[in-house]
Amino acid sequence: MLAGSILQKLMQERRSTDGSDRGIPAKTGENLSQESGPQEPQTSGRTPLNFGVYYKNTLVALCHALEDAVLATKTSPLMVTAFQKGKWYLQEADRYADLADTADKIVILAAPGAGFREHPTGDRDNVELVDLSVDDPVSEEWHLMIMSSRYSAMVLCQELTEDEYGPEGKPENDLERKFYGFWTFDPALVKETIAITADHVGRYSTQLKADLEERLADIDTQAASKTGEVGNVVMRVVDYLKGGDRQVEATETFKFAGALSQNLVSNELQAYLRMAQLADLADITNPLAAAEVASLCEMMGQFLDLPVWQMQRLRLASLLHRIAPAQLESGAMDSEGDSCPLNPGAQTLRVLPRLRAIAQIIAHQHEWWNGTGQPAGLAGDNIPVEARTLGLVAAFQHAVAHRRHKDEQRASPSAKNEWQYVADAFADCKAQSGERWDPKLVEILSFLVSGLQQGLSLPSIPLKMTLSTGIIDSDVVDSWPTYQPLETPTSK
Repeated sequence: MLAGSILQKLMQERRSTDGSDRGIPAKTGENLSQESGPQEPQTSGRTPLNFGVYYKNTLVALCHALEDAVLATKTSPLMVTAFQKGKWYLQEADRYADLADTADKIVILAAPGAGFREHPTGDRDNVELVDLSVDDPVSEEWHLMIMSSRYSAMVLCQELTEDEYGPEGKPENDLERKFYGFWTFDPALVKETIAITADHVGRYSTQLKADLEERLADIDTQAASKTGEVGNVVMRVVDYLKGGDRQVEATETFKFAGALSQNLVSNELQAYLRMAQLADLADITNPLAAAEVASLCEMMGQFLDLPVWQMQRLRLASLLHRIAPAQLESGAMDSEGDSCPLNPGAQTLRVLPRLRAIAQIIAHQHEWWNGTGQPAGLAGDNIPVEARTLGLVAAFQHAVAHRRHKDEQRASPSAKNEWQYVADAFADCKAQSGERWDPKLVEILSFLVSGLQQGLSLPSIPLKMTLSTGIIDSDVVDSWPTYQPLETPTSK
C-alpha cells in the first residue's frame, strides 16, 4: 500500500479510530497475489473494507456503470475522481462533459500531460482539474467517488507495483493491468474518503479544499443510506459487468481471459452483497443483521449436517436475505413461467443465472410450516430446507435486535441482560413451532441458543464469497419442483 496514498490514509484513519491494525497489510505487496486480500474487521455500525484485486477491464465496466447511474438518476452529486495520467482522462473527457450537466461539482485529479488541460470539459464552471505532481502517490491510484443525499458510490484502488506483478511484469494488454482496493455504496465511507481527499487536494489549492469541505458538509449521509436508487444502480452494474464479460469472450488478445471473466463474475455477486450491506446500514435498529443471520445459519446448517453445496447456498442467501422483504399485497406477486413465484426483491437476483437457487431460498423464507405462508403456500418438507432455516433464523435475530433497540429507546432503559432478549425471542419462535416453523428446526435452534449461553462462538462469515458449484449448478436448480402461488395470499 503506497505511503501517502488516499487508500493508505483511509486505512490509517480507521486504524486510529478502531484502535486496531488487524486486517491491514503490514507491507507493500502482502497477499496481493490472491483475488481477495486481507479484510478489515467489522466494527459495530461500520462497513468493513472488503479488499480485492481487480483487472482494469473490470474497473472500466464498474466505473462506467456508477457514472452512468448519475445521468440516469439525476442526483446532482459531488464527484471526485483520479485518473493516474492525463491521457487516461482524455479517453473519458467527453463522458465527463455529460456528467457535468448533472453533477453539482466534479474534481478530476491526474498527472498532467497529453493535453489534460486542453480539453473543453476542464473549462466547465463546475469542473476543477488538479495537476498531481510526479511523486504524488495518488497518481498511482484509481478513484471514483460519488456523493449526494440520494446516491453514493465509490471505487478506491491503486495499481500493483512492479514487484507485486511478479516475474512476468505488467501485462502487454492495458485492460489486464491489476489494481488493489475496494468499492462500496456506503455513504458514510464515501464521505469520509472525500474528506481525506479534500485534505490531500489542499496541498495544491486551499480554496478547492475549502469548497469541497463546504459542499460535503451539506450532504446528508443518513438520507443517502436510505435511498431506493441503489437497487437500480446494482442492476446497471451487473449489466455493464456482463457486457465486459462478453467483450472478453469476443477478444483473442487477452492473455488471462479466464481470470478476467471470473473477476467480472465475482463483482456481479459483490454488487448484490453491497446492496444488502446498505440495507443493513439503513436500519439503525439492526445494522448487523446479514452478518449475524449468516453466522447463525452456518451453525444451524452444521447441526443439520447439510452437504457443502447446500451450506454454501444457505450462507449466501443469509447475506442477501434483506434484499427481498415480504410482499404481502396480492398484486405484488410475480411468476416466471414454470419457475417459483418470486416477490420483486428476490426477482432482481434472477438477473444472474448463478443466483436462481438463492432467489428461490430468499423468496420462500416467508412460507409457513402449516401451508398458510407466502408466496406459494408451501407446507412442511415441501418448503426447501434452506428457506425454512433462513426464515426461522432471520425472524429470531430480528426479534432479538428489535427488543434490544426498543429497550434502549426508553427514557429509563431497563437493566435487562442481553440473554433475556435472546430468551424472549426464542420463546416467540417456540410458540409458533408446528404452525409457522418446522418443529425440528426450532429444537435445533434451542440447542444453539443454549450453546451460545454457555460460550459457544459463532463462525465468522466473510462478505467476499466465491461462486462455487453448489450455487451455480443449473442441474441442481432445475431439479427443484415447481409451485403455483396462492390465489388469495394470507397476510400475517
